[in-house]
Amino acid sequence: MTLSSILSSVAQAARRVDRNPGEIRLVAVSKKQPLDRIKAALSEGHRIFGENRVQEAQAKWPSLRELYPDIEIHIVGPLQTNKVRQALELAQSIHSVDRPSLAEALARRIQEVGISPDLFVQVNTGEEPQKSGVLPKETDDFVADCHRLDLPIRGLMCIPPINEEPALHFSLLAKIAARNGLEWLSMGMSADFEVAIRLGATHVRVGSAVFGRRG
Repeated sequence: MTLSSILSSVAQAARRVDRNPGEIRLVAVSKKQPLDRIKAALSEGHRIFGENRVQEAQAKWPSLRELYPDIEIHIVGPLQTNKVRQALELAQSIHSVDRPSLAEALARRIQEVGISPDLFVQVNTGEEPQKSGVLPKETDDFVADCHRLDLPIRGLMCIPPINEEPALHFSLLAKIAARNGLEWLSMGMSADFEVAIRLGATHVRVGSAVFGRRG
């Protein structure tokens, strides 16, 4: 598939459920992608990209920003507390606020610099021990704690278990977000973003369908 075909599929999925396609942001996940593929997406006009690791993002995006100053970088992978400063310097969104120590580190640094990216709490909807994220039953309290720290939590993010029906996890995430007054939902990847849009996704994180297989 191509970037244009993915954008078309996003728009069609939105219209099927009477949603405005303009409400949905395609985060093109560019981790480990060759620079020529990223430049091709930029030349087509795309500006929203997702990275898993701050170190990788730092290596490629500052120079690209000199050419395309309106680029948005979204950190979609686990964030170490010792990388918070670098993340805040680079990213416009962080989708993986997943533990108290990270929330506290973000709050301290945000207060120091006076600016903040948009933040999402990552929810481990499948309660998988190997996966990052707040457990569903603990999410309400964690969101409240983040608000007490003056963190600008805008939404929730999840990555469903690979062998389970993603719709169940997307529905759960939407319910948790609604009761916490959060409008944004980062959910859906290359294989299931149309399902996610049907269930309320505002941000879909698509990598291989946009860029092809990673190197």
